[in-house]
Amino acid sequence: MTQGAGQEPVVRTATLRDFRVPPYAQTPVPPQAPGAAPHPPVLPHAPAPHASVLPHAPAPPHPPHPGNANVGDEPPEGYTPTERDLPVINRGDTVKMETVPEPRPVNEEGRGPLFVVGDVHGYLDELVAALAAQGLIDAEGNWAAGNARLWFLGDFTDRGPDGIGVIDLVMRLSAEAAAAGGYCKALMGNHELLLIGAKRFSDTPVNSGAGTATFQAAWLLNGGQKSDMDRLQDVHLQWMSRLDAVVEEDGHLLMHSDTTAYLDYGSTIEDVNDTITAILTRNDADECWDLFRKLTKRFAFRDEGGAEAVRELLTTYGGQRVVHGHSPIPYLLGEVGTEDGEDGSGPVVNGPHVYAEGLAIAMDGGVTMAGKLLVVQLPLHD
Repeated sequence: MTQGAGQEPVVRTATLRDFRVPPYAQTPVPPQAPGAAPHPPVLPHAPAPHASVLPHAPAPPHPPHPGNANVGDEPPEGYTPTERDLPVINRGDTVKMETVPEPRPVNEEGRGPLFVVGDVHGYLDELVAALAAQGLIDAEGNWAAGNARLWFLGDFTDRGPDGIGVIDLVMRLSAEAAAAGGYCKALMGNHELLLIGAKRFSDTPVNSGAGTATFQAAWLLNGGQKSDMDRLQDVHLQWMSRLDAVVEEDGHLLMHSDTTAYLDYGSTIEDVNDTITAILTRNDADECWDLFRKLTKRFAFRDEGGAEAVRELLTTYGGQRVVHGHSPIPYLLGEVGTEDGEDGSGPVVNGPHVYAEGLAIAMDGGVTMAGKLLVVQLPLHD
């Protein structure tokens, strides 16, 4: 899975542009909202969008974002973004950004540094800026961190303007990082489950435990964006449905939700991931709803007994600290605010929140409520 000590990095003689782009992979960019900042300029060599589908179609009013990449037919040699095979994304149009990456020392086992990303929720521009600030991507939006390791903690869509662009960017960086000897991987969040359910089951009634509900209604209630649903394709659904839910890296137990509900799905990390994948494969609406409901729970580590809850997870799955997203840090701190940012006063988030006797690290900086999209290097010293 990862490059071990002394192992030679993968050498490629071709770029990601060498892979053929099928027509279904072309992803349009939603119209820019009135008053929004203009998109950055596109590089001169960027190909015209939709060229493989409509050769004579006029260009869209705004250039594509670097996250709106295309699907290639063949992965580069050594491409292993997760334990399950995932599709490869070709590099699309890119934007210019000024970044000065710092040197990244390798650890004792010869692996690159470890980074984690909190909830993105469709805020593609903020994600690109945060990755560039850490030197993980270059001025053209390409992977620039060599053998670094990058984990996204889930919740790529909903509430923000370009969730599909976020997914495309993560998928593309997975291929580019693997070709450079590092990796970029992602975990399953509750909003991935919600989007999958809304697409698969729509208005099919499910037993919510408190009456009848539907994935479609829940998705809209939780910030579902029509532009994401319109651009959602099979390749995105396949990618999301194969994501792992829990992993352990360098003593960090990474998961999306601050809940002990993961224990309901297995006594090992492998069991949890296999069980959740099997549930999504069976495609039963009630079973998928129950999974979504459980992984939407939060605050298990915040109050009295929180440290014990973390210890139960660490004892079961391994690691010395839990690192999670899901619950915005302002919520964990009891600050006033709405997750839609409607009150106009954004919370102050300077970085991750270490709590539960130092055993838990919260990574959701509250980007949906005018907070901060967090990209940090682990280990984090409080």
